[in-house]
Amino acid sequence: MELSPDLTPNLTPGQRLARGVARALRSMDFVTVEELVPTQGLRVDLMALGPKGEVWIIECKSSRADFMSDQKWQGYLEWSDRFFWAVDSDFPTELLPQEHGLILADAYDAEIVRMSPETPLAAARRKVMVQKFARHAASRLQVLRDPAAQISAWA
Repeated sequence: MELSPDLTPNLTPGQRLARGVARALRSMDFVTVEELVPTQGLRVDLMALGPKGEVWIIECKSSRADFMSDQKWQGYLEWSDRFFWAVDSDFPTELLPQEHGLILADAYDAEIVRMSPETPLAAARRKVMVQKFARHAASRLQVLRDPAAQISAWA
């Protein structure tokens, strides 16, 4: 069996973090999608759906400047049961708000260093988020199989 090449050189630093977090969460029976839009004007780096319907949002920060320039992250809090920061081992973690979860990651793996407190979504909001997750994942899969599907969806 031929192994596929390592594609990490083509990923941005934030995408590398998201990949490592996604791998680690998969080992916990979570599935993930990147760049999901919970509502107009917001786009989360990584959303995870757990085996019991848990909704986690993970915001990947690749540098101090990346964190300092982010003005939207607080808007993500109302769209998940748990909110995490994902950073690499060189990131100055003292900048991050302590009341949220912390994940240390690289392109290959991640570790939850601080569990986020749970703030359960209301049933109606959970239903909306699970549907958004499903449609986002299905759309990504459809475009992978048929790249022209992305064009025809907007025609």
